[in-house]
Amino acid sequence: MNVLAFLSTLPIQGTALAMLGAALAVALPCSGSATGVGTVGRAGAGLLSVDPGKFSRVLVMQILPGTQGLYGLVIWFFALTKLGFFSGGLLELTVREGLSFFGACLPVAIGGLVFGIVQGRICAGGISLIAKKPKDVSRSIILAIMMEFYAILALLASFLMLNHFQF
Repeated sequence: MNVLAFLSTLPIQGTALAMLGAALAVALPCSGSATGVGTVGRAGAGLLSVDPGKFSRVLVMQILPGTQGLYGLVIWFFALTKLGFFSGGLLELTVREGLSFFGACLPVAIGGLVFGIVQGRICAGGISLIAKKPKDVSRSIILAIMMEFYAILALLASFLMLNHFQF
């Protein structure tokens, strides 16, 4: 018995799987962003306790890991719109459609979790660079933006796959 045939025997609707994918698309990136922002916040607080004049530089570094949560929210909103959530009636999907929809949400879900955490570590390292060489803030931002590129690719992958669905 293949996996789809087995799942078809379970009392699970495809719509529930799609909603789970949408929920993960927002929950995991927000968790990654919260972790990343917290990591940078700890490093930034240390620097600001010594030199409060570097607040604007620290703030820029702290904002960057928060973008993954925003990307997850965009996909969550797009997914729920595709499912008819905001128009008053959810679509009824087959298990196959629900799994496909769930899978389309995974790039931003998993990517946002991982990239938010890693970008937080990169930005915390950038705080150390700013502490020693304040004029190198642009280099710190460029290093963090390299990770942002992959988060945008995950956002794009989920968006394009979700856009494929025509219900």
